[in-house]
Amino acid sequence: MTNKDNYISPLSTRYASPEMQQVFSENFKFRTWRRLWISLAKAEKELGLNITDEQIAELEAFKDDINYDVAEAREKVVRHDVMSHVYAYGQQCPKAEPIIHLGATSCYVGDNTDVIILKEASGIVMKKAVQVLKNLAAFADQYKEMPALAYTHLQPAQLTTVGKRATLWMNELVMDIENLQYQMDNLKLLGQKGTTGTQASFVELFNGDDAKIKKLEELIAADMGFTACVPVSGQTYSRKVDSYFLSVLSGIAQSAYKFANDLRILQSFEEMEEPFEKNQIGSSAMPYKRNPMRSERICALARFVITDSLNPGFTSATQWFERTLDDSANKRLAVAEAFLCVDAILNIYINVTSGLVVYPKVVERRVMEKLPFMATENIMMESVRRGGNRQELHEIIRVHSHAAAAKVKMEGGVNDLIDRIAADENIPLTKEEILSELDPRKYTGRSASQVTEFLDAVVSPIIARYDEGDITAVLNV
Repeated sequence: MTNKDNYISPLSTRYASPEMQQVFSENFKFRTWRRLWISLAKAEKELGLNITDEQIAELEAFKDDINYDVAEAREKVVRHDVMSHVYAYGQQCPKAEPIIHLGATSCYVGDNTDVIILKEASGIVMKKAVQVLKNLAAFADQYKEMPALAYTHLQPAQLTTVGKRATLWMNELVMDIENLQYQMDNLKLLGQKGTTGTQASFVELFNGDDAKIKKLEELIAADMGFTACVPVSGQTYSRKVDSYFLSVLSGIAQSAYKFANDLRILQSFEEMEEPFEKNQIGSSAMPYKRNPMRSERICALARFVITDSLNPGFTSATQWFERTLDDSANKRLAVAEAFLCVDAILNIYINVTSGLVVYPKVVERRVMEKLPFMATENIMMESVRRGGNRQELHEIIRVHSHAAAAKVKMEGGVNDLIDRIAADENIPLTKEEILSELDPRKYTGRSASQVTEFLDAVVSPIIARYDEGDITAVLNV
C-alpha cells in the first residue's frame, strides 16, 4: 500500500505551513517528552535525590535521537505510549534508565508537552497575525482619503473611505491579538502533580518536604521557559485552557472571514480585488473569470475553525472528577487542526493583503452614482438658509429622489436627480451651486483622521512590540 491509498490530511499537503506542522509533529512531541524527563531529573538531583551527572549527561546525549522502532514495538506489547517511550529511552541510556520518569505520571510529559505546544503554536499565530496587521496598516494609510460607498444592510449608505474600511478589519484583528497575548501571558505548565493531582509520589520521594516539592515545580517551569505551574489540578491541566485558546483561534477565523467576505463582495462590485497571478486560471469554462478563490478559501477554513472551537468546551465540561480519558482522541484532532487551519488562514491573509488591488475609477463611479442622493440633505439645508421652508423642501426633494431612482432602476437610465432639482423653481440654488455640493470629500466625515489616529495610537505600538521583519507567506496551493 502506498500513500496514494491512504488518507492524508489536506492540512499537511495543501494548507498549513511547515513551521506549524513541525510544532504538531511526532519529533517535536517526543523530543519535548525527553526534555521534560531531563528537566525533572536535573531538578530532582538539585534537590538531593540520588541522581548523578553521568546519568543526566547520558539523557542529554540522546534527547533528540528518538528510537521510534523500539518505542513502537514496545507499545504493541504494553499498549501504553508513555511507558513505551520510557522503555525506549532507557534502552539508549542504560545508566539513566532507573531514574527516567521518577515520581511522575503520564500527564507529566503528555500534558506539559501539550502546554508547550500551545505556547509554540500561539507564537507562530501571533507573528503572522501581526504581519497581516502591518499589511493592512500600509493599505489603510495609502487609501485613507479615497472616498468610497459605505453600506448598511448591504445597501448604499453614506460615504466612508477605502482606508477607513480597512481599519474595521484591523480593529477586529487587534482584539484577537490582545486576546491571544492574554492567554499566552497566563499560560502555565501543569508541573508534576501526580496521578490525582496530590503529588503523593513526590511526598514519598522527598520525605514529606513541602518546600522541596514546591521548589521542584519552580525549577522545572523555569527550565521549560514558564513563569509558573498551575497551583492545583487533578491529573491533567484544566481542559478549559484548550477551550480558551481555541476561542481565540475562532476569533481570528471570524475576523479573517469578515475581511474575506467583504473582499469577495467588493470584487463582485469590481472596486477591489485579491491578487491574481499572471497565469492563474479563474474558471475551466469561462476564461474571463477572476474568481476570489483565496478569499473563498479563507472563508471555508474559517468555518471549520469556528465549529471546531466547540470541541474543547464539551471536553472540559465532561471531565469527571480528577480526570477521564475521553478527552484524548478529541483533543488530538481539535487542538492540532484548529492551529493548523488558522495558520493556513493567516498564510492566505498575508498573501492577499500584501497585494490588494483597488480600482479608483470604479470606486469613484460608484460613489458618484449615489452621491446626488446623499447630497440632498446639504442641498435642502442650504435652501432653507436662503429662505425656503424645510418641510416643503423635504417633500419636493423626496419626490424628485424617488423619480430619479425609478428612472435608474426601471429604465436603466442615468441618475438625473441634480437636473430635476436644478430645474425646480422652488429650489433657490443654481445648478452650479448644487454641483458644488457633489464633492465626495465633504461626505467622508473624519475618516482620514480616524485612520491616522488609529494607526498611531493602536496599531503602531502593537507592530513595534512584535515586529520581526516582514513575513511573506508561501502558499502551498
